[in-house]
Amino acid sequence: MALTATIAGCSSLTPSSAGGDGDLVLRVQGMPPATDKPGVALFKKQVADFEKANPGIKVKGSTTVFDPLTFSAKLSGGNVEDVIKVPLTEPQRLIQQKQVQPITGQLKEWKHFKEFNPQVLQPLTDSAGDVYGVPQNPYAQGLVYNRELFEKAGLDPDRPPTTWAEVRTAAKRISDSTGKAGFVHESKDNQGGWQLTMLSYAFGGELEKEQGGKYTATLTGEPTKKGLRLLKDMRWKDDSLGKTLLNNQNDVIKQFAAGQVGMFMGSPGTYRLAKMQFGMENTDAFGVAPMPQSGGDATLTGGDIYMVPKSADKKHAAAAVEWLTFAYAKPQYSTDIAAEQAKALSADPKSAVGVPTLPVFDKKRQTEIDAAIKPYVNVKLQNFKPYIDGLSTLMLKPEPPYQAQKLYTALDPVVQAVLTKRDADIDSLLASAEKDVNAKLAADQK
Repeated sequence: MALTATIAGCSSLTPSSAGGDGDLVLRVQGMPPATDKPGVALFKKQVADFEKANPGIKVKGSTTVFDPLTFSAKLSGGNVEDVIKVPLTEPQRLIQQKQVQPITGQLKEWKHFKEFNPQVLQPLTDSAGDVYGVPQNPYAQGLVYNRELFEKAGLDPDRPPTTWAEVRTAAKRISDSTGKAGFVHESKDNQGGWQLTMLSYAFGGELEKEQGGKYTATLTGEPTKKGLRLLKDMRWKDDSLGKTLLNNQNDVIKQFAAGQVGMFMGSPGTYRLAKMQFGMENTDAFGVAPMPQSGGDATLTGGDIYMVPKSADKKHAAAAVEWLTFAYAKPQYSTDIAAEQAKALSADPKSAVGVPTLPVFDKKRQTEIDAAIKPYVNVKLQNFKPYIDGLSTLMLKPEPPYQAQKLYTALDPVVQAVLTKRDADIDSLLASAEKDVNAKLAADQK
């Protein structure tokens, strides 16, 4: 889907309700940096169009980006803009701690509100059904695979693995038949913990729980152990994980683009990196399926979320929702904008136009968006069909809601030990990591 850019301008957090001419000044996060000249130009136009449609409101953009070390203190002190941009790890915690405002009533005034994909709104919704944000760039993790290596190994590229047992079997066949890594699991730069979270979700696990407003890590659950045991067996019994075992996402995609990797966990968006950043020549070999399952029926989702903080007064909150609808909801719904941006991108042969994303709206509208950009699509959509067909059957689960990066930091060494030490004791490694993380979380929540 076509997605808008964000605004240019200067922002001050000094409380201000009016501009020099008596206008209400709306401060919004999401402004692109000055180095992003196309984004700045689009944002300026968007601001001008919004201000024309909403006389009496002046928009000032901010380049502030989410910083987990300072965000909570700024939010608690009311020292944030009227629209904040956070990753999908944050909304449920912010909702539970009553630090953001529900926007359901005003958002429902937009006639297409009911067409939102409920999967993308669920992580932004409280138990009473109130919605607290508008998503941008949502994604859901799946299984990326090399169709050419599947064929060489005697596997059907149109029927990728649907369970982790099938992934293990396919990985061994690819490794034995081609000499390439059958499957690669990221393991450094906090991405080992991130991918272990995906694996745990697929096995039915959770890595964090909330009780009485406090969060604790639950790293020792059986689903997480099962995921690590699978990796251990693939490494030491099957020898199907390749020889390069300490990788981050860029390492893996670079190897995949060069035809050296059979499968890894990733979203359809990794196609762009494989083609545009790492020069994948045979892009027809790129395939993607929904996340394989082993009892969890879930996959990790992410993206950017725009919300209204509790510190915004009634007038600013109302203006903020107008902005959210205008800047993020409507453009993601617009077939005209989708076609315009797809046409512009298709002028560059190195671009990737038409890569499927997690639909923000319902199937009918997504079909209309797809039709609008069809003349400009330059990817082989058939290779994304397994992902599109299977995604709707899975629960979309965000990353652990509180200090997820601290969990990942503790889990990276666990994953690395399993991949590099034959006698790695999974139970004790996870117990030690859980103890370490919970001490840090407790200190953070005093």
